[in-house]
Amino acid sequence: MSDRVDTCDLAVVGAGAAGLFAATWAGRAAREAGLALDVRAFDGAARLGAKILVAGGGRCNVTHWRVDASDYAGSTPPAIRKVLHRFGVDRTQAFFAERGVELKREDTGKLFPVTDSARTVLDALLDAARDAGVRLCHPDRVTGIERAGDGFLVDAASGTVHARRVVLCTGGRALPKSGSDGAGLAMAQALGHSVTDHVVPSLVPLRLAHGHWIMGLSGLTVPAELVLRAGGGKRLAAFTDSTLCTHFGLSGPSVLNISRHWTMARFDDPAARLELSWMPGTDAEALDRALVEAKGRTAGAFLRERLPERLVRALLDASGIDGGATVQQLPRERRRALVTACTATPLPVEGDRGYTFAEATAGGVPLAEVRLETMESRVVPGLHLAGEVLDVDGRIGGFNFQWAWASGFVAGTSAAQALAATPAA
Repeated sequence: MSDRVDTCDLAVVGAGAAGLFAATWAGRAAREAGLALDVRAFDGAARLGAKILVAGGGRCNVTHWRVDASDYAGSTPPAIRKVLHRFGVDRTQAFFAERGVELKREDTGKLFPVTDSARTVLDALLDAARDAGVRLCHPDRVTGIERAGDGFLVDAASGTVHARRVVLCTGGRALPKSGSDGAGLAMAQALGHSVTDHVVPSLVPLRLAHGHWIMGLSGLTVPAELVLRAGGGKRLAAFTDSTLCTHFGLSGPSVLNISRHWTMARFDDPAARLELSWMPGTDAEALDRALVEAKGRTAGAFLRERLPERLVRALLDASGIDGGATVQQLPRERRRALVTACTATPLPVEGDRGYTFAEATAGGVPLAEVRLETMESRVVPGLHLAGEVLDVDGRIGGFNFQWAWASGFVAGTSAAQALAATPAA
């Protein structure tokens, strides 16, 4: 620790979505209590909000019109639901409307700013924090946090600060260039918290075995269903959405959504596997009957009514079928191979593209170690946690931002209220 020790009431470590929200609501709660708390938000980035600015293709998917605990993985649904109910979608919309940011609902249910610019969202968050009296300290990376009496010593690049309370909002490991490099998880552990056995990229594209025929379809986007099965065949998870074929494998919402489930399942069941249906909603037996009834038509003509030409050619080749052969001319095993290719293509996944390309982190500090009413640690009194550092990750659609808003709100307001109840000596 540095020799110079400054003091503040509340140190928010990490000024991303959850951190800015926690700091803002802490400042607001203090003012409502008639206090002038010294609230500081520390971040190592020279320019704040990198993850906000790239979210939603630069438009920032602020939230989803309907959010439920079933949209998340990690900690238990009842625990997640309890936090989400403290700050719902309606309050998110009201907050941004108050800051002059109108949100629009798109067909997918996602809510974006009408400006279609993430900068609008970030500017609103920064202005709200400043208006709440928050001191934004950046670039000022925190490298360590230690318990010190009834408070904490926060070691930052600018020096050591003694804070009466701390809110840890450092994120996970996704997009490490933004500062989310796992340091916050190490800080939590150093203070006595546990971290889940597995911390992995979530919402991340998947790599297929080199030379797989899907790679030859690079650039093709189609609706498809991804299904995760246990080694014994049990259906574990499934997502249907837009699917993008790439030079390395697969991406798109369906792939990103199932990625963390595939990775986590493999730890306990190495034989777990992924399958892809190019005809979501059509089961194998129904497709086989339809092919048999096609009689004199070619398999290619039959498929072209349902799928893009490039994909039809690839499916025929993968099934060893001559595009000019009629369905009646196909041996039963060739016809069944085509049905399998259309409804349950086995995906030889070799891995994912890592944290650099991941939108979120799966794993983190378990919610069981946090008091859900306040987001205060059960292990370290005076420490609150919010955002992606916790073991909660949502699917594509603004759910991870909603978790940041809800958990940040609870952590920030609760920290300020606790400070108000125990004035500084």
